[in-house]
Amino acid sequence: MRSSNPVFSRRGFSRDGQAGFNAGQPQAGNPYANNPYAQPQQGQQGFPPAAPPQADRMTMDDVVTRTGITLGTVIVAAAVAWTTGLGMGFAIVAALIAMGLAFWQSFKREASPAIILGYAVFEGLFLGAISNYINRFAEGAAMQAVIGTMAVFAVMLFLYKTRIIRVNGRFTQIALVAGIGYALLSLVNLGFALFGAGDGMGFRTGWVGILMGIAGVCIGAMFLALDFKQVEDGIAYGAPRKESWLAAFGLTVTLAWIYFEFLRLAYILASD
Repeated sequence: MRSSNPVFSRRGFSRDGQAGFNAGQPQAGNPYANNPYAQPQQGQQGFPPAAPPQADRMTMDDVVTRTGITLGTVIVAAAVAWTTGLGMGFAIVAALIAMGLAFWQSFKREASPAIILGYAVFEGLFLGAISNYINRFAEGAAMQAVIGTMAVFAVMLFLYKTRIIRVNGRFTQIALVAGIGYALLSLVNLGFALFGAGDGMGFRTGWVGILMGIAGVCIGAMFLALDFKQVEDGIAYGAPRKESWLAAFGLTVTLAWIYFEFLRLAYILASD
């Protein structure tokens, strides 16, 4: 199965749930058949002699470094928004710009560090401003959201590395359907909120809001597993180093989503 990541899919990355373990066998669904980055080993049956190995390949160090840069940019921008008391009007504008940049990068054929870092800046401004606002009504909400996000990341990484969770085709389909459904539900809620329902929160108040927040965290956690799988696929199939920016982008978007869900949960719990 092809990767659910639209960029990796265009580049021919396989997504059969066993990345890096069966990549050397010339069979149906073999990523070497249509992956321009894969390099078969010397003398492998069904392949000509391998070309010299390319040095410009994505590594785990590349992913960690780019993710650190991207998340660091989000944190710095959030700190600026918090300390300067950025208003909610500017925060909403920043959120819309961040969303536009995220969609722009998602549909580009190549990773653009400028777009990704631009997204990180505006996403950080939005998160910093909304965190400061919510923290006035629910003291400690921002720190609780940070701790919750770190905990979800650590748990999902452990479950993925130990193969307790296996990201196969079925898992990917469930995650995508759940994500699309949640996005549509959020749009409906936004419509209610614009008309003042639930004091501007739509139906994301009380027990309904708590259940939606928990669902959002769980779906975000599933997307983290997809991000881990895409990193593993990219490294196993020899993606170019520039693709590590896409891995960093995916992880940053997912972590920002999970943080925002925890932030709203803290606000709802403090309001009840």
